[in-house]
Amino acid sequence: MTQNIWDAVIVGGGPAGLSAAQTLGRSLRRVLVVDEGNPRNRFASHMHNILGFDGVPPTELAQRGRAEVEKYGVEFRDDGVRWVTDAQEHLRVELGDGYVATRALIVATGVTDELPAIPGLAEHWGSTVLHCPYCHGWEVRGQRLAVIPNPDFGVHQAKLVRQLSEQVVLFTDVLSGLDEATTRALKRRGIELEAEPIAEIVGEAGQVSMVRTASGREIAVDAIFTAGMLKPHDGFLKELELERADSPLGSFIAVDQTGRTSHPRVWAAGNVVTPTATVPLATGAGMLTGAAVNGVLVEEDFERAAHGHSHGLSENTASPAEFWEELYSGDGPRWSGRVNQAIAELVSDWQPGRSLDLGCGEGGDVMWLAERGWQASGIDLSQTAIARAREAAEDRGLDRASFEVADLADWIGAPPENTEQYDLITASFLQSPVELPRADVLCAAVARLAEGGRLVIVAHAAAPSFAPDHHSHAEFPTPENEVAMLGLDPEAYAIDVAEVRTRVGTAPDGQSAEFEDSVVVVRRVSAVS
Repeated sequence: MTQNIWDAVIVGGGPAGLSAAQTLGRSLRRVLVVDEGNPRNRFASHMHNILGFDGVPPTELAQRGRAEVEKYGVEFRDDGVRWVTDAQEHLRVELGDGYVATRALIVATGVTDELPAIPGLAEHWGSTVLHCPYCHGWEVRGQRLAVIPNPDFGVHQAKLVRQLSEQVVLFTDVLSGLDEATTRALKRRGIELEAEPIAEIVGEAGQVSMVRTASGREIAVDAIFTAGMLKPHDGFLKELELERADSPLGSFIAVDQTGRTSHPRVWAAGNVVTPTATVPLATGAGMLTGAAVNGVLVEEDFERAAHGHSHGLSENTASPAEFWEELYSGDGPRWSGRVNQAIAELVSDWQPGRSLDLGCGEGGDVMWLAERGWQASGIDLSQTAIARAREAAEDRGLDRASFEVADLADWIGAPPENTEQYDLITASFLQSPVELPRADVLCAAVARLAEGGRLVIVAHAAAPSFAPDHHSHAEFPTPENEVAMLGLDPEAYAIDVAEVRTRVGTAPDGQSAEFEDSVVVVRRVSAVS
């Protein structure tokens, strides 16, 4: 499980997302655009009222934009975002095929138009069933036009459509409280008012021909304007509990003039927050948001420099050591200091000997083993984590506990004659968010077991109970996967445990939650042949 650390992850590759990506790419930022390839305007064959691009197909604009953006080093991933969580110094963005971390997130995912439930209406959406007079009105000027209104703003849409043609019919059955003055004005402008409900839309080959009413009457039309409810694509942000703004069009993420949300690392631009924005407006909003994000990151870079921090979270070339040091460099311990539950359950009755904890962090497991008579050592990349572990061990008078700053990649490559053998090696949740040769590390650990020694591997085996749907896409190792990965010689090693265990922990909201762990215990029974 690996991830890159990005300056910005942009979700959505439409006009707003691409414009933000271009702005950030030109500012030498590391940017990843995640896009599922389902733009809102994919149903339209051409775009209009866009200076310099009038009549250009939406797909062509997207292709040209992507090609331009890629020139500035922006990377793309054809995927969707399932869940976003706050990891303090960055955001964790879970995708369909893994996860990434980012200092800033720009949401440009757009909306879905939920059309009135009228048979035949959706089949002609984007061709002769239209929503925006400014985007598509000129193309149907002077024709027979119908307006199927949204209850909240349909009258205004009908007034706009009347500017395009003298043959306009407005279906009023969903309009409550249409006052006398408005009715009189509509009629005097030549708009026909039809109170009978619609039964279906009739047409073929993308061309509507008539509206059939509930009584069977047929009203000939050449095009229909309508506006459904708008559903923003922002469900993956639920855990962040962003502030929202309600309007007649629906509920949308609340943003300031730069697109910043109530979370300091999350911005949003385009139709996902401004559903009536046309392509030029979405493009402009994306450019503004990209510039705002860069400005915030610039200030953060200088703030980090002033306090002597590295840029491990923002540099593609940052080493794993820099990344983990960044995570541990905050005030106070990062972890609880309690022993891993599986380790406690398994090891309590084992005869103490020499032990090694791989990726020991702040040393909770190592100190627990030392208190029970083990000559316990731990290694980790982070100097801060190791310093905290040493201080805690000294405070508790644990002479048997020792800690070393070391890179597991170097540990793998140590010459055989310089390697120690251990009665116990533990690897708890060795699922790094940055590059880690996990399989190689665990295979090397197996080789360093003394005869009778055990390797205990504990890993996340399933999504946590508090968010199962949003983690169901992720890949979690099964005990069988772990055993197969090790490629053990059955003459030299035995599998004592290979199972999934459930434990109770604490969810992000502070409530109790269930977690499933893959637990594997490998025992060396003889020398390798």
